[in-house]
Amino acid sequence: MKEIITKLAESVTVDKLPDKVGDQGNTLVNNVTAIINAVIGVLGLVCVVVMIIGGVNYMTSSGDAAKVKKAKDTILYGLIGLVVCVLAFALVNFVIVNILGGN
Repeated sequence: MKEIITKLAESVTVDKLPDKVGDQGNTLVNNVTAIINAVIGVLGLVCVVVMIIGGVNYMTSSGDAAKVKKAKDTILYGLIGLVVCVLAFALVNFVIVNILGGN
């Protein structure tokens, strides 16, 4: 058990420094890409939660037309937000890889 914990700790704490000249390593472009992708991922998760809340509101609307419309709008807005997040993720990664030359 001690060996497994030691191997796990070594794999987590090893810093990815460049081994040779020209290695990408930890560049500004890669760090910014990671931050942007994390933010877009969190926003995507928020969109999914909004859609779930809309679904719960739809199920508990008891046939009230105003509540049903509000729940459907919530689900729609969550879906639109999720599509925007996916497109933003694709666009950011396309720009970084093809224009800025990141990984």
